[in-house]
Amino acid sequence: MNDSPHNAAAPQHPHHNLGMAGAMAKAFITSPLSLLLLLAFFAVGVLGMWVTPRQEDPQISVPMVDIFVRYPGASAQEVENLISRPLESIMSEMTGVDHVYSYSAREQSMVTVQFIVGEELESSLVKLYDKLASNKDRMPLGVPEPLVKPKGADDVPLVTLTLWSNQVDDANLRLVALDVLQSLREVENTSQSFIVDGRHEELKVEILPERLATFGVSLEQVANAIRMANSERNTGSVEPDERVFKVYSGAFLSSAEDVKRLMVAMIEGRPVYVRDVATVTEEPSDAGRSVGYYTGTALVEGVEKADNAPAVTVAIAKKHGTNGVNVAEAVLAKLEALKGRIIPDNVNVEVTRNYGETAKAKVNELIFKLFVATGIVTVLVWFFLGFRAAGVVLIVIPAVITTTVFSAWLMGMTIDRVSLFALIFSIGILVDDAIVVVENIYRRWLMIEDTDVETAVDAVREVGNPTILATGTVIAALLPMGFVSGMMGPYMLPIPVLGSVAMVISLFAAFAFTPWLTNRFKPSLKSLREAAEKEHKQAARMEKLFRGLIVPLVTNKKKGYAFLLAIIMVFFAFMLLFYPMQAVRVKMLPLDNKPEFNVVLNMPEGTALPVTANLVHTMATKLKEIPEVTALQTYTGTASPFNFNGLVRHYYLRQQSWQADIQVQLTDKHDRKRTSHEIAVEARALLQPLLKATGGKLQVVEMPPGPPVLQSVVAEIYGPDANTRRQVAADLTKLFEQAENLDDVDNLMEEDHEILRFIVDSDKAQRNGITAETVNRTLEMAMGGFILGDIKKNALIDPTRIVMQVPLSARSQIYRLSQLPVTNHIGQFVPLHELGTFVFDKQDKPIYRKDLRAVEYVTAETVGRLAAPVYGQGQVETLLAEFNNGEGYRSPDGTLLLDEAYWLKSPQGVESKSAFEWGGEWTVTWETFRDMGIAFAAALVLIYMLIVAQFGNFTLPAIIMAPIPLTLIGIVPGHWLMDAEFTATSMIGFIALAGIIVRNSILLVDFARETVLSGETVLESVIRSCEARTRPIIITALALFGGSMVILSDPIFQGMAVSLIFGGAVATLLTLLIIPLGCISAGDSLSGLPPSGGNGGGSHSGHAPAGNTQVVKSGKSVGTVAKNTLGSIGMYLLSLLGHLIMGIIGIFGTLRKLLQKPKPSQVAKPQAVRQAPKQQTVTETPSVVAAPETVITEPELVSTALPQDEMPLGSAEPQERKKSSARRGIKLKTDI
Repeated sequence: MNDSPHNAAAPQHPHHNLGMAGAMAKAFITSPLSLLLLLAFFAVGVLGMWVTPRQEDPQISVPMVDIFVRYPGASAQEVENLISRPLESIMSEMTGVDHVYSYSAREQSMVTVQFIVGEELESSLVKLYDKLASNKDRMPLGVPEPLVKPKGADDVPLVTLTLWSNQVDDANLRLVALDVLQSLREVENTSQSFIVDGRHEELKVEILPERLATFGVSLEQVANAIRMANSERNTGSVEPDERVFKVYSGAFLSSAEDVKRLMVAMIEGRPVYVRDVATVTEEPSDAGRSVGYYTGTALVEGVEKADNAPAVTVAIAKKHGTNGVNVAEAVLAKLEALKGRIIPDNVNVEVTRNYGETAKAKVNELIFKLFVATGIVTVLVWFFLGFRAAGVVLIVIPAVITTTVFSAWLMGMTIDRVSLFALIFSIGILVDDAIVVVENIYRRWLMIEDTDVETAVDAVREVGNPTILATGTVIAALLPMGFVSGMMGPYMLPIPVLGSVAMVISLFAAFAFTPWLTNRFKPSLKSLREAAEKEHKQAARMEKLFRGLIVPLVTNKKKGYAFLLAIIMVFFAFMLLFYPMQAVRVKMLPLDNKPEFNVVLNMPEGTALPVTANLVHTMATKLKEIPEVTALQTYTGTASPFNFNGLVRHYYLRQQSWQADIQVQLTDKHDRKRTSHEIAVEARALLQPLLKATGGKLQVVEMPPGPPVLQSVVAEIYGPDANTRRQVAADLTKLFEQAENLDDVDNLMEEDHEILRFIVDSDKAQRNGITAETVNRTLEMAMGGFILGDIKKNALIDPTRIVMQVPLSARSQIYRLSQLPVTNHIGQFVPLHELGTFVFDKQDKPIYRKDLRAVEYVTAETVGRLAAPVYGQGQVETLLAEFNNGEGYRSPDGTLLLDEAYWLKSPQGVESKSAFEWGGEWTVTWETFRDMGIAFAAALVLIYMLIVAQFGNFTLPAIIMAPIPLTLIGIVPGHWLMDAEFTATSMIGFIALAGIIVRNSILLVDFARETVLSGETVLESVIRSCEARTRPIIITALALFGGSMVILSDPIFQGMAVSLIFGGAVATLLTLLIIPLGCISAGDSLSGLPPSGGNGGGSHSGHAPAGNTQVVKSGKSVGTVAKNTLGSIGMYLLSLLGHLIMGIIGIFGTLRKLLQKPKPSQVAKPQAVRQAPKQQTVTETPSVVAAPETVITEPELVSTALPQDEMPLGSAEPQERKKSSARRGIKLKTDI
């Protein structure tokens, strides 16, 4: 074959500027460094997989600082005016602050400063401390130093261990837990750790008021006697005999007997001891809080069962930036070593949280899916291109993926579910670079009948610019997503960042490693010819298909208009699935299938601990009957170890006797049929009937899949005064309860509850020589928990405190409290009841503020099928409109509240009228979709600019981008068919598809343009383009589907998979029609000739004159360029407001131009035989790609009609027929 006319006539190695792609291929294709560099890629990739920290979700830096300030004796209103408001103003002056919240109650204020997402905690703390220090003079006198408590994502416990026993009480469990905690802190990279809960060991001095009066001593005297006897200090040193001895003086109390023997006073010459006026015991403290452990019905057989067994939980966090999987494994290994040594046999240890294990399971699952996706793509390449090309892909993809992981480590990212999904999603795209290079090298080798290196290098050069452009469009589509604000920004950041990095690395691999691998594993010419013959037959069928589809739409105006109207009607019909049909639901992110959920209980304010504990026990008994429940822990009067959701919601501050929390553990998701959400729904139904008679309210709290918020639905109520705000909040709470899709309704207002105040009669007190401070101190010592010091026991980690109090039975009776003696300055005793009166009073209601404005909150969780906040909020607004017989709800100040409902911004002018703003998950939702919409518009502009730079005009880029909105024709019904919610990840898939579809469009347009320049008509060039490029487009689409299939089952990223699969499928098919029709309508732009008023036909659409092929970029008149420029800029500026509608309008305009009266030469049947343009003319054109591959031969029907063996030996027809399949750019399958 090498002395055939074909090989004699065609230059084998034309001289071209190699460009970046060709230069890289030339440098690497025969270099031994290629293998070393490939091995280096694998080495750094393996290193990246080894050293990159692993966790389940991306770590979001949300610095929050709580500032606690006490103001003794001040009312809630005084605290707000004198503490909270000044402190809010000071904090809001700092840069980097997102929100400032405050809570003002009697005697205390809490100001929470939430910094912008991504701010560093350390630098934020420096600014905060500087502000506090420089504004101390603005705090009232008598206010102690503020307590600053910073909180961040690193403070969330990684592992929690619950120690429980049916034989050991909680006080002794606490001592064991303290020893365990001390040992676990030795594990490397552990951070903040703490214990919940267990009673402290105390030495109680319980004073009997009657005995004090009988012996004539006061509480102050008893307290002083104990304090003075429990003291030791260094008093100096002595130096006898040339040595130095330190001198210590005093003595410590070490037992209850030591305290009992202490003398309080001498009364009439008789000593009075502590034992005479008090009962002294060493025992656990009074139960102010409790933790219980329950085993569920899903418990493994043979394990000890528990029903409200005493328990203590140990919580351990990790340091920032460390590998959570390794830290958790080290903690559990250390725990095993402690069993039998520190942990006795009658104490059970249950791992109630292990984020390291869940992260490891999720990461391993996704890495397996990564291999599955790679395998699917490799099989696809083998099926279409042969096993040699598949082998190249199988080597290149892991090299690219692992190197991308190493890049993630360099950028400070982690291996988590989002980063791995980004890699899985990228596989279907990045493989196309390698496929294009391999296919073109095979094609060029077949053309010259030789597998030489120079041709392979030129083949890489030939596809270099289109490949770079196509990769750039995908990156342009992804990168703007990296600028999403709020907590969703860093949560989804790995997708645009790692996706773009993977694309860049895959481009390098395609130009460096792929040519080297292809050259090393080159197929035989025989296999290339056999593959070409197979493709030759398929090409004939493909040409017939597209000719039958495109020509009728061009020649028949009715069919063309019908096609146009059908697309528009289908598009808008599917949009109706969103609203009003609501067949496709919209949500921020769907709930994940987690191994746990929480039940948060709020009893009426003032409820005693035993009442709350009894109800919690009843609830736990109900919950443990659920078949999937393995264990429960109840926390009454104390907070459970918080998670990221609890961190944002401040659950760690829940310390009141009327507050409780139940943590529910479930079996592994692989071992149960129901999701955690379905189980949580059942739990809510089981528990709500138990609350009807108690007045309590519960919230079933599931771990949010993305950034946490105060609650799913939050209404922030503003108004002119506190009473108006509270009344509106109360009324809105009732409307929330009526909404069909809202449950767990609550508000942050406290119900009226009583307090007991002792009002000192100043006149009587002064006459008796007693001050109010003396009375306060006496009552403080009597009411419980007054610490006098501690006793020294060297073996204990937790100090045993000496606590003086009146017994609970006595202090619960006001009469007995009134008998307490109070001593004046001369030692006389006055009963408490002679100095004042006990009265009942109402507790001050707390005052909430947000961003310097007073606010009330009404909250709810979304339930039912329409679980997005927008649906429940719409129902509430409907109820507001229907209120008062359709007149609408009016607030106490006369404001029609529905007119002051704010969805997208904060209310203005709230000082004079009522208003409310929707917050919670809705705020995150609209901010995310708003930013993604802007990112999409920016991506469209970037893609448009890239295509304009490549093609040199403004019309072709508009045609190339026309199919982008058509992806919704597949995305929307795809979500409906899969019963999937349209989520933020669905939007990400939609945006990513823009780059992918443009990539396919570029293949069609670029091939059609080069074919027109080689002498074909526009219509024939378009059909040839579809014939040649359909297979690579379909291979790319199938590779994308294969990569997306493996994430279809994930609850969070199901939306992205549905968008990529269904949107990609429909858009790919429509692209093969829309792009050809658009090219025909813009024939002038496609041919690069000055417009003649036609549609690319006429004299300009036949054989392109040889001398005019250089005017590809300069052939347009100034008027046409200006017209196209203004039109294109206008279209893409409007896309910022409505890119989807603009896309449809663009398609309509393109097809309308198509359906105008066409030129005869554009729609005429091609002649049976055409003379191919001279090679010399084409190769001399500097703006046209390499000569041999851009020359387009006669139609397929001519090639097949003239058998080769009937042609004269010197004829050019066999030569052209032999090269036809290769010249059309058809992919070749080689199985050698």
